[in-house]
Amino acid sequence: MKRALTLRTATALATATVLAATATACGSSGPGSSTGAAGKVSVWSLQDTALNPMQKKSVAAYNASAKDSEANIEFFVNDPYKQKLQTALGSPNAPDVFLNWGGGNLSTYVKSGDVADLSGDLDPAFKAKFLPSVLAGGTIDGKTYGVPMEGVQPVALFYNKDVFAKAGIDEPPATWQDLLDDIDRMKARGVTPIALAGSQAWTELMWIEYLLDRVGGPRVFADIQAGKPGAWKDPAVTTALTMIRDLVDRGAFGTNYGSVGQDSGGADALLSKGRAGMELMGSWEYAGQLATAPDFVKQGKLGWTTFPTVPHGKGDPKDIVGNPSNFFSVTAKSKNRAAAVDFVTRTVAEPSYVKDLIGIGQVPAIAGIEDQLKSGPHADYTTFVYGLVEQAPSYTQSWDQALEPATAQKLLTELQKVFNKQSTPRQFVSAMDTE
Repeated sequence: MKRALTLRTATALATATVLAATATACGSSGPGSSTGAAGKVSVWSLQDTALNPMQKKSVAAYNASAKDSEANIEFFVNDPYKQKLQTALGSPNAPDVFLNWGGGNLSTYVKSGDVADLSGDLDPAFKAKFLPSVLAGGTIDGKTYGVPMEGVQPVALFYNKDVFAKAGIDEPPATWQDLLDDIDRMKARGVTPIALAGSQAWTELMWIEYLLDRVGGPRVFADIQAGKPGAWKDPAVTTALTMIRDLVDRGAFGTNYGSVGQDSGGADALLSKGRAGMELMGSWEYAGQLATAPDFVKQGKLGWTTFPTVPHGKGDPKDIVGNPSNFFSVTAKSKNRAAAVDFVTRTVAEPSYVKDLIGIGQVPAIAGIEDQLKSGPHADYTTFVYGLVEQAPSYTQSWDQALEPATAQKLLTELQKVFNKQSTPRQFVSAMDTE
């Protein structure tokens, strides 16, 4: 997900990627880096309205400060990027540094021998700057292949406070029944209850990720990820999918969600313009809205909350899903490896970089930043996100990043059929159980 989100990361939350650093940050050397390493460094990242201008600025600053290195960054739309990267890795056209989502996505590239092991390039002091649970997303078999390069990305439920008020809703939904009641109230006023960019299946994935955890607990997906025979047949999977179909049949997503796109910011615009009441999205939603609808955020009309509880569910209400972070990795056959490592280590953990992320509403994957968040310009939101990650008993990675690419693609295809009423929950289970 974006940010397959997500992935995700795509945006508007969901293409959230960052290489935000000021000239001061780019001018300093990172621990374990090869300061002044020579070479031209090609960097691949994702399109993001809020972050791309900062990325361009940081690259220009890096190029001005590096003695013999020169970096060039290219941006790609989320879904096409995955295919382009898969094709390019291992070929002469591969970038030196590339964004990825860690987990199963990165593991596949590692198994193919396309990613450099950075364990010997990064000293303990550098790695200690990151939250261990997030750094683990770029670690395969005890070796470091990816470095967190933006904020943590848990999924949350965002809502339009004005829409809620007009529908007579005083508080965001805490329980599943609350959610259903709120949907009915907003429908009665002619407002789409939940914005959904259904033309991109990864936005739909967030619903089953949370519902499966709430219904059956994190063990169910852990078995699926491990390839345990019959894991897809767990009754919790069918229950979660049935709840999704109930939302669709109830009109929770309106009637045109299949034509709404996330990369174009379609769902985000529905929320900010008051044409929809809620949106389930990664934490990058805040930064995206701040960039495209600043008044909506600054006037306090954007709200956020945790995913509702489910009756008799086995999952802990504090469990979260999403992407631990996005990562920068270096290609194994890069002719400019030293310069590529230098570029990464001199941009992703510097104090000014952390400050820049906080300044746009991101929560960096850096340890010990509570006081900075509390005193930052978006304290209410950033402390909420930090609390989600800090207090979560379980943090399940977005499925399309946790699973092998082929399985993930089939999952997205089959899930979209359920949302489009082209398949039933049982047919979904049957299709996925053949994996």
